[in-house]
Amino acid sequence: MGGNKYAHPSSAPLTRVDCRVEECPTPLKETGSRARAVRRGEPNHFQLEPLYLAHQLRLHPHQRDDIPRPKSQLLQPRIRPPRSQPSAATHNTLHPTPLAPPMGGEPIGRGTHASSLGSARPGSMGERPATRWLDRNEDDGQIVRELVPAGDGVRLFNVSYHIAIKTGSVNGASSDSRVFVKLYGEKGDTDKVILAVSDNDLRNYFETARTDIFTLDTYDIGKAMINYEITVVTGDIRSAGTNANVFCQIYGDERKTEILALKSRSNNFERGTTEIFKIEALDVGKIYKIRIFHDGKGIGDGWFLEMVDIRRLTMAMVQIEVKREETTKKDKKKDKKKKKKEEEEVEIIEELQEVVETFTFPCNRWLARDEEDGEIVVELLTEGSEDLEMNSYEVYVYTGTMWGAGTDAKVYITIYGEIGDTGERWLRKSNHLNKFEKGQEDVFSLTAVDLRVLKKLRIRHDNSQASPGWFLDRVEIVDTKDDTTYYFPCKRWLAVDEDDGQLARELVPVDEAFMKMGDEDEDDSEATLGLEQKAMSTTYTVRIKTGDKKYAGTDANVFMTLFGTKDDTGIITLKASKTHRNKFERGMIDEFTVEAVDLGPLSKLRIGHDNCGGGSAGWFLDWVEIDAQSVGQKLRFPCGRWLDKGEDDGAIVRDLFPNPLQTEFYTPFVPYEIKTFTSDVFGAGTDADVFIVLYGRDGVCTQQKSLCVNKRERRMYFERGAEDMFVVELEDVGEVIEKIRIGHDNQGVNPGWHLDRVEIRRLLRKGKGSETAIFPCERWLAKSEDDGETMRELQPSDIITEKLSRDGSLKVTEVEVEDALETHTYNVSVMTGDVNGAGTDANVFLTIYGDLGDTGERKLRKSETNNNKFERGSVDKFTIEAVDLGQVFKIKIRHDNSMMNADWYLDQVEVFDVDTEEVYLFLCERWLSRKREDRLIERVFYIKGYEGVRVSLNSKKTSALTAKSVDSNMNKKNKKKRDEDVELPIIPYHISICTGLERDASTASRAYVIIIGVDHTQTERLWLDLLDGRKGFQAGSLESFEAHGSDVGEIKKVELGHDGATPENCWLVDELAVAVPTKGVKYIFACKCWLAKDRGDGLTARVFNVLDAEAIAISQKTIYELTVVTGDVQNAGTDTKIFMSVFGANGSMEEILLQKNEDRFERGQEDTFNMEIDDIAPLKKIRLRIDGSGSRPDWFLDKVLMRNLNTEEVSVFTYEGWLSRMRGPKKTMICEMPAVMDEEVMVELTTYIIQVKTSDVSGAGTDANVWVIVFGENGDTGTLALKECSKSNKFERKQVDTFRFPDILSLGDLSKVRVWHDNTGIAPGWHLEHIDVKDEFMDKTFRFPCDRWLSKKDDDGQIMRELACANNDYLDLSEKTKYEICITTGDTEETKENAWIVLEGKKCRSKEFVMENSSKKKRFLLGNVDRFEFSSKNVGDIAAICLGHTPKDGKKVKGEAFWHVEEVVVTEKELGNKYIFRCNVLIPLSPKRDEYLTFECTKTIESFASKARSLVPVKYEIIIITGDEKGAGTDANVSITIYGSYGDSGSQQLRQRLRNLFERGRTDRFVVEMLDMGDLQRVRVEHDNSGLCPGWLLDRVEITNTTNGVTTIFLCGKWLDTKKADGQIARVLYPKY
Repeated sequence: MGGNKYAHPSSAPLTRVDCRVEECPTPLKETGSRARAVRRGEPNHFQLEPLYLAHQLRLHPHQRDDIPRPKSQLLQPRIRPPRSQPSAATHNTLHPTPLAPPMGGEPIGRGTHASSLGSARPGSMGERPATRWLDRNEDDGQIVRELVPAGDGVRLFNVSYHIAIKTGSVNGASSDSRVFVKLYGEKGDTDKVILAVSDNDLRNYFETARTDIFTLDTYDIGKAMINYEITVVTGDIRSAGTNANVFCQIYGDERKTEILALKSRSNNFERGTTEIFKIEALDVGKIYKIRIFHDGKGIGDGWFLEMVDIRRLTMAMVQIEVKREETTKKDKKKDKKKKKKEEEEVEIIEELQEVVETFTFPCNRWLARDEEDGEIVVELLTEGSEDLEMNSYEVYVYTGTMWGAGTDAKVYITIYGEIGDTGERWLRKSNHLNKFEKGQEDVFSLTAVDLRVLKKLRIRHDNSQASPGWFLDRVEIVDTKDDTTYYFPCKRWLAVDEDDGQLARELVPVDEAFMKMGDEDEDDSEATLGLEQKAMSTTYTVRIKTGDKKYAGTDANVFMTLFGTKDDTGIITLKASKTHRNKFERGMIDEFTVEAVDLGPLSKLRIGHDNCGGGSAGWFLDWVEIDAQSVGQKLRFPCGRWLDKGEDDGAIVRDLFPNPLQTEFYTPFVPYEIKTFTSDVFGAGTDADVFIVLYGRDGVCTQQKSLCVNKRERRMYFERGAEDMFVVELEDVGEVIEKIRIGHDNQGVNPGWHLDRVEIRRLLRKGKGSETAIFPCERWLAKSEDDGETMRELQPSDIITEKLSRDGSLKVTEVEVEDALETHTYNVSVMTGDVNGAGTDANVFLTIYGDLGDTGERKLRKSETNNNKFERGSVDKFTIEAVDLGQVFKIKIRHDNSMMNADWYLDQVEVFDVDTEEVYLFLCERWLSRKREDRLIERVFYIKGYEGVRVSLNSKKTSALTAKSVDSNMNKKNKKKRDEDVELPIIPYHISICTGLERDASTASRAYVIIIGVDHTQTERLWLDLLDGRKGFQAGSLESFEAHGSDVGEIKKVELGHDGATPENCWLVDELAVAVPTKGVKYIFACKCWLAKDRGDGLTARVFNVLDAEAIAISQKTIYELTVVTGDVQNAGTDTKIFMSVFGANGSMEEILLQKNEDRFERGQEDTFNMEIDDIAPLKKIRLRIDGSGSRPDWFLDKVLMRNLNTEEVSVFTYEGWLSRMRGPKKTMICEMPAVMDEEVMVELTTYIIQVKTSDVSGAGTDANVWVIVFGENGDTGTLALKECSKSNKFERKQVDTFRFPDILSLGDLSKVRVWHDNTGIAPGWHLEHIDVKDEFMDKTFRFPCDRWLSKKDDDGQIMRELACANNDYLDLSEKTKYEICITTGDTEETKENAWIVLEGKKCRSKEFVMENSSKKKRFLLGNVDRFEFSSKNVGDIAAICLGHTPKDGKKVKGEAFWHVEEVVVTEKELGNKYIFRCNVLIPLSPKRDEYLTFECTKTIESFASKARSLVPVKYEIIIITGDEKGAGTDANVSITIYGSYGDSGSQQLRQRLRNLFERGRTDRFVVEMLDMGDLQRVRVEHDNSGLCPGWLLDRVEITNTTNGVTTIFLCGKWLDTKKADGQIARVLYPKY
């Protein structure tokens, strides 16, 4: 190492002193320095000696068996180099820091004490102080140290990294080897370091399922917290030392640290000792005070503290001496000009450096119960502090006067002011020997640094002793410095079994006027202050989930601390669970209430237990959820770990942080103070669960809120003559409360309740004060009294307003409500349907909704017309009293599925408003049954003719509690940028995810994707929520989703992730597929990666680049808005399955299912939803079909409307008839409707006469059933059964059979027919000669020759044939044809000159055609479309065009001239094929013929005549390859449908005689003859799920056109199995080219 080129010339290699020393010097940098003349000894400046060497050393003892070493050995250097010592540190002093570059070396040592280590040459400034133990049982237990150059605060430069290593739980996972670690950071990397000493002392490291925690003390490679070096000096007097645990808290001008434990493995705080501790904590800014205390434990707990020093690193300008030689050449020239003397060789400059800042806190006092003032906590100010001083506070604690109000528990208080807080203090010395007794005033004195104006206090007790429950009336604090009194009213219990079960309260000071009012009327004071304090505090509902594992529950005492950005709650003991008496049991969720004042946004949560409870102390915590309704935020803190000394890492306290992906935001709640007055009549009280709902204007209401949270409170409240107050947080209903609904559940011993009145008070929005609304009742809520109702709706009678005047007095005004809503009577008639089994014996409940509110759920108890309610065909009438609902528009009706015959067919409901005489009719005609239809017993119905938005039961509620997207608070910078841009259109994305099969591959987490496009545009986070309430992705599953997000253009990346944040939320993603139907592209990402905290690289989200994906072209879709109108006739609605096919001029779309979605296709309804349709516009016709399933198989269809969202074209399809086997004149289950666009019918009706000629060969006839489909330019006819014929014995040899099909939409020119039979009968084989089809509307006959067998035993064994039309003449390609050229000129440059074009075809090239521009007929004007026509030989399919721009006279061009060409469309007139070229370029004017632009064809539209001409018989070889996995083969019948540019093949069953097909790893070949399909676009493979083992793993399909030899490969790799993947037995596969 002596040859190091960075070392100072005079330095020598470091001497090895029984240890390994390595160096890695770094050259000094001079950045940010500036010259400044400084006089030596000038105050407030810092003197630096030249620093030539900056090394960082790693020191560790050797582990050698041949050299005996004691446990502790002092290492001394051979030569201690001299160095200038700085003067004694004063308060708040700064010292420059040496550089600390990374070093090498491997630690392999035993216990050693290192004092210092120096370089071998004097003057080299290379001393490295240590003065620390290298011993597992001393100091911090480390046996490896990295040393930095000598100076103040040497422990500040290294950073402690805490490393947790979890060993797996599989067999053989543990290791006895030495484990090394190397860290990589932003600023550099560490060396390889052995993990030798564990922090959690689990002794035998790296055991199965254990977590070992280690600390690596090294240089900073990138950190978030800063280091504090705390030096504690214990006095040198008798018994000065302590065995107690010492703690410290640092306060700065920005924040405070948490409570810091000052401990190490050594014996600390002995008499006359000085201990140095390195603490990691947040930067608090400028330190102004500390609080230091101990817990009083141990035999000798008294402690005499002399002083505390705190050092930390900071940046400051320091002065350093620089030799003249080190100045720049420019400075030397200046020196020569000024003729400076050479004696001035040193110059003082200032440089920004990291320096050590020291704060000194003198103490010189006892912290002992039996010394001085008996306090064991003290607050210290920095030495010489002038801004702050110590202050004394007198605390007056008033215990309530009610029975059992006193407590024997220990009470603690924390006082908060403008500047910091006092920390938690035990209220020990009172003016009474027995503290906190009923009605008693206890006075305490508390000394602390001046807090200025007091803001709040926290008071709690430890729930110890026999009677810990305590009713605290108030606390008054007198600031003795300025003689100011602060009033903190409470008037609440701090008890596990009283109130909300909290043992701690945070109180805020109130104005003295409220206290004066309390002296006059104690009850009013209590009410007022309860609401005010609720508004100033935040109530947190804490839900804690114990894991569902063996021994997961705990009997230990659980505690928690919430940390906000401003403050923390202190330790909260979780004693009173609202949900379970036995808390924290396996799989249970316990709920607690915590109130705090001004914590700021929650940043973390600390939760743990005291390890008590015998052998059941260990606890597996799943998660903690905190809901702050007043903030409108619900946070989830995931854990998923043990809090057990014998499990995991042995920790029983954990810090949890919120998972932003699981955070919910909603509209914040506001506090209401609700007072109930129970009447003073016999039996007036109740033990039932009382609830309330508040209503504002326009029907805005709160959720139903129970006023009591448990049975204990129900027994305690609502007693005869009682006044009960509740302060609750509910949705904000606005400034006016129009009405309230109050009731109970009629449970308990004495549920009947006589309510006198209800008073609701809330704070005014502006100014101080409140408003109280009085709701009189004076009626029974009891089944056995009055009208038997247990729920009442009340309107306000008076409003009392209280405002705080400027003089400090309260001004009270009372106003009578004049425009209150009236109570209306509603007569409800319920008609049960007249169908078999329609009646019900269950209990029926009804809710009526109007624009001013709702009635709440009412039980239809007593019918006015029938004793036996809801019988078949009967009408039952009921009367409901409710506050005016306004215009009624909706009802919700349900039954409880009780009794024997619960199923109910509801026909209709009529609501009559007696006061306004308005009738509201609700057509129902649906089952409410667990056995029929969709198995729902609750339904929502809208008034007949309702045109608003319909919301089903399963849709998300639009209440104030609706959760917003988590992205609303994330990526704010990106959102701002996006807001400035144009709003992107919303398009559908189809996403499928395949989960792996390995162990723990499944996840219960919520997954999402983000689609990223060009220019960093991206969708919102698209959450992938499973249907049917399923949660999580199971191993081996294939889940598909349809999400809607912004159109980001061309996709560049896709992010996939989930919200799981615990080690157990692991997920193995095998494959991700993202399809964009509107773009016609699909990306398949072969992921095969873990998204898990403790698997792979630990990421729960991953970004995939589309360059790594397989891109597949799929059918391009267009979004249509589909409106289906069901007729308004009796029983018109249906629950059957409805299928739709769409036909257009450019093709057809395969049949799709229209989803019922709970309430579509009901009588008189218009159902509107979006659908993805193939790009086949303009539309010609649609076909609708029902399958006759369901409880109501008949459907009366009125019409269908389809609106193209791109072009806004609307097509209307009218039917106005039944689709039913039993109803209507046609008794059909299928219908076709022509499109009507702009009052033009696109397709006319016709009659088709089909003549079938059977051949004159032996055995040509058939007894099988025959079907046919006819195809034409307007689609197809659908399946036509050839049944009704004049001849009784059809399809006999040499026979012509005629079939007539009236009222069929004309197909125009026909292209082919598909004919087949079912191979039934004695002689099913059939030899078909030809088929003739006559269109009577066109008066034209089309012939389809066959002359082939349709027989399994003859020919090629096929029983299905496609026959091409013989009418389509073949065009001789050598003949001449005509081309039409349509040129669209752009909107920037037009031309007066000529243009020319050349067509480049696949067969040949056309001649040049000149498009002349004359003065009489001007061409190529801005925005014009010009048409030209010319004859040419047929060039075949046009691939490109050459376009030129030339002057009329052919002369040279002066200057530059351009012509903007937008688009060119070339139409071949003979067949009608169109070739579109999108140009959008400027073509320069040039007389030269070789100067032109070439454009390739953008889109080709092949005409029907061209497609029909191409329909020739072709043999296709189909190769099916079955996967090579266990159970991959199938016994089911497999069929395939091939789709090409010329149509589809129909379903072809793949079978071979005497062969066992589709076995594991097998390749099966089939040859099928069909008409030419053109370019293959996709295939559909399916099986019928028959046989013993129907499940099938299909690897891929290969189809070869034997005519041209083109092979198309369709990859699958998925199961077709009802029990695996997604349960589908049909797959649509797209080609891989």
